Amino acid sequence: VQLQASGGGTVQAGGSLRLSCAASGRIFSTYAVGWFRRVPGKEREFIALIGWNGSRISYADSVKGRFTISRDNAKNTVNLQMNSLKPEDTAVYYCALDIGTYYGTSKSEEYEYWGQGTLVTVSS
Repeated sequence: VQLQASGGGTVQAGGSLRLSCAASGRIFSTYAVGWFRRVPGKEREFIALIGWNGSRISYADSVKGRFTISRDNAKNTVNLQMNSLKPEDTAVYYCALDIGTYYGTSKSEEYEYWGQGTLVTVSS
């Protein structure tokens, strides 16, 4: 399975971006997908997850109410709509696939496949 994250860029505070995670391989639609982010010098942070059929969705408190995760299994994609962006959202964002569960976890070590990351920069 290969994951490709895209959609990052530079935006002013209060703006929006939509990240996409595209995958090859049929198992993508069978398992949970998570989004994480990393700031240099800090640990990777859980952002959001979505279960295989979208029945379970979970967000980190830091993005709840601003970010929305969704998936289209027919297209093998998971999207992360990010609104009301803040400078502290600046990070490299990664999507990941957890083939150990249908419903996902916030623990990054449980995810087996990772995309290459896409940089989001929010200016003040």
